[in-house]
Amino acid sequence: MRSILNQIKRENQYLICLLSVSIVASLCLFTRDYLDHKIVGYLLLVVVSLLATFLDIFPVLLSAVLSALIMNFFFLQPYYTFHVSNAEDSLLLFLFFLIALINGVLTYRIRKAEKILQIKELRINTMKLYDSLLDSLSHELRTPISTIMGSIDTIQSKTLTISEENKQKLYSEIEKASLRLNHQVENLLNMSRLESGVIQPKMDWCDLKELVYNVLDSLKEDLHFHKIAVVADENLPLFKLDYGLMEQIIYNLVFNASQYTPKGAKIEIKVEYHADADFEYNPDKFMPCVITISDDGNGFPEAEIDKVFDKFYRLQNSKTGGTGLGLSIVKGFVEAQNGKITLKNKEEGGSAFKIYFPTLVMNTAAISNE
Repeated sequence: MRSILNQIKRENQYLICLLSVSIVASLCLFTRDYLDHKIVGYLLLVVVSLLATFLDIFPVLLSAVLSALIMNFFFLQPYYTFHVSNAEDSLLLFLFFLIALINGVLTYRIRKAEKILQIKELRINTMKLYDSLLDSLSHELRTPISTIMGSIDTIQSKTLTISEENKQKLYSEIEKASLRLNHQVENLLNMSRLESGVIQPKMDWCDLKELVYNVLDSLKEDLHFHKIAVVADENLPLFKLDYGLMEQIIYNLVFNASQYTPKGAKIEIKVEYHADADFEYNPDKFMPCVITISDDGNGFPEAEIDKVFDKFYRLQNSKTGGTGLGLSIVKGFVEAQNGKITLKNKEEGGSAFKIYFPTLVMNTAAISNE
């Protein structure tokens, strides 16, 4: 609410002050015979204080002056004049005006100081994120670039004789390093798209089982020492989702599991269709598509589970490297399709990411009939 009022034009702020003080004074005027004028003073002071927390200083000063004049004219005897009959009421009016003025100014200054402090904290946090990004990118981008450059230099070297087998190995290293570099650049581009809010999902019918196998094929080098299991019903229907976003979601989750689980760990991708509900396009009521990506590794520290989807966040005891962008991108892409994602540690060990989508469904049998 504060941010909205801060954007109000100065002329409108004066109008808000006039209306606020006038409305409160009018209500008090109807009950003047039953209310002590001191209570009216307290109410008007509250109005001035509230206005000071939202508006600029000059409209607040206007409300303080207007409140004092209204207090004198309508609530101090004799009524409907600016004459004050006794010294006690004169002192009361003076103190009311002084307190309203000081209260309004101090409240405004406190708000301004808080704003300056927030800007400083934002700058500090931005610098921390910037340093974190540079630190991670200096490793994540430099390593594959160094691998590519070193392999090319070796292949092109005129002083070394390289067998065809070794050349193929170097080509393979170049390919792996290029894919790794491309993955990091994709993450940076995707995060910039999320930050700018330009992601518009292109919903179309997706065969998630086929998509999962395509992702696994692109990650076969990273999954070489892991056991992979895909669990999906043979008659799994098509789901209306964004194929490109889904590919990135599953890729990042499986890649993350491959990097942070020990060799020999099992990674399972499970795609389920829940048809046992009346269809309502409401994420809280109907989630026909559920994707689970789990492993039997070491799991996540319980104290850090709520932070793993934060941008640039990396686990305290994680290995070096990584930008901390993968899981935050996953969350952004899931929410862009009105879905939700959860992370829990399994009782038997390891972790499980569950993704829920409120999506339309098409039975594959209907397609064959067409």
